[in-house]
Amino acid sequence: MRKKKPIYVIGHRNPDTDSICSAISYANLKKSLGENVIPARAGKVNKETEFALSYFAMQAPELITDVYPRVSDIIPEAHVTVNEHDNLRKLGKLIHDTGAKSVPVLSDKNELTGIITVSDLARRYFEDLGMQSFSNTKITISNILSVVDGQIIVDGNKNEVIKGEVRIADGSQHTIDKFIKANDIVLVGDREFTALKACLERNIACLIITGSSNISADVIEEARRKNIILLSTPYDTYICARLINQCVPVRQIMQKNVTCFKPTDMLSDIKGVMEKKKFRSYPIIENKHVIGMVSSDKLMVPEKTQLILVDHNEPTQAIEGIEEAQVLEIIDHHRLGGMQTSEPIFTRQAPVGCTNTIISDMYFQYNVAIPKKIAGLMLSAIISDTVLFKSPTCTPHDRENAEKLAQIADVNIEEYGMELLKAGSDIGNMTAMEIVKNDMKEFQLGNRKIIVSQTSVMDSGDILKRKNELLENMNKLCKKDNYDMSLVMITNILEEATNLLFTGKPNTIIGEAFNKDSSQNMIYLPGVMSRKKQIIPQLTEAVKKHINN
Repeated sequence: MRKKKPIYVIGHRNPDTDSICSAISYANLKKSLGENVIPARAGKVNKETEFALSYFAMQAPELITDVYPRVSDIIPEAHVTVNEHDNLRKLGKLIHDTGAKSVPVLSDKNELTGIITVSDLARRYFEDLGMQSFSNTKITISNILSVVDGQIIVDGNKNEVIKGEVRIADGSQHTIDKFIKANDIVLVGDREFTALKACLERNIACLIITGSSNISADVIEEARRKNIILLSTPYDTYICARLINQCVPVRQIMQKNVTCFKPTDMLSDIKGVMEKKKFRSYPIIENKHVIGMVSSDKLMVPEKTQLILVDHNEPTQAIEGIEEAQVLEIIDHHRLGGMQTSEPIFTRQAPVGCTNTIISDMYFQYNVAIPKKIAGLMLSAIISDTVLFKSPTCTPHDRENAEKLAQIADVNIEEYGMELLKAGSDIGNMTAMEIVKNDMKEFQLGNRKIIVSQTSVMDSGDILKRKNELLENMNKLCKKDNYDMSLVMITNILEEATNLLFTGKPNTIIGEAFNKDSSQNMIYLPGVMSRKKQIIPQLTEAVKKHINN
């Protein structure tokens, strides 16, 4: 059985401070209530969030770029392997005992070097109509000894590579003289001394007496005199011959061109490869080592990744592969955005300025103590989302909970708040594309797919000098990802106003939404600080009018 996957608490793509802090704070609440959850993030941490995490000595959540089912979701814990030097007898016993259909072959460094299947063994068996030639195989007498369960009567150099063939001495003296050559391995049953002596006189490498037949002292003495290895085996000549054919090392018949997968490969990708290759099983490789096998005829439906969504509820803003995951809960403060689930789930939404205002309410409701560091992060999120209570989305309840959290975190709201916002407004090292994608969210408005990003600054002058560069990158992003429109909000925290840059068609929607001249691809919006409350609703209504007209 595979280890049960954890439940991830995760915010939207291009996460802001509320998204990251919500994942951490809600995961802590769920853990306190006895649930196995892990905070996660779907994108890069911005500078403002980095400041908050550093200030309160907290680690960023685990980065998860998508939740598509991958090979790692279906790897069985148990798998068998053989070494390339192991013989076919050992391999056959392994397959018999485990029921494996395909077995990876490893080198002495435990790295994948080939694969061998039941079909390969069966083919070898049906080709074994006679004794196999061991020329060019580097088989030694020691290899043969290991499969016939032989007892050494006269010892010798067992590690010398066999130069001759394996023969069965069951004919006349004439036949022995004709077919048995020097350096051969000879199998012989209960024969008279003259036949055995005739074999020894051919200067063979090894004489194997089958069926535990009696061996005269004269034969032993003759073998010792000629320095010929003498073995005795309990198996009859037929069985012994079959066993010797199994002393061949696995590397001699394994398939060397192996199709293998990595644990990070998506199941949707490997299914196509399986259909084309039509092999039964495929090794899973990590750092050149086999960590499992995946079977084409038992490709299991993986356990879905379970998610708790915080600070968003729109599929277009969710982590990649959300349609393949199971959403358990949604904690959010935005508009309902069309998320569909296969079964009822727990949701908690409220028209407040920040998701962490809702989460702090849940701490108080469940009477769970809020650790100082967690309180600091929750306060940071409220300050960020409400722009230190200046945003029109801010409610008295946001401020009330922020004051409680500030007491627990032992910080001054105004002083810490300005430090936090100042850290987030530092765009000196940001590229134009990073600004365009900063805190970016995707929206479906009617039949239009648009993106709206927001960057808060203390002074708009420097960033607005880069207007043309920003517009150029906005256009590139629209073409690359097939967006109809791109909007970038440059929000001045001190002026409490936004310069809205936009590209795409038709840009007349912007003019209609805000009753402004939109010919310069930028409009100034005094008093506008909230994307959720002052940009998206206006655009939604303008798009509706466009559709109706």
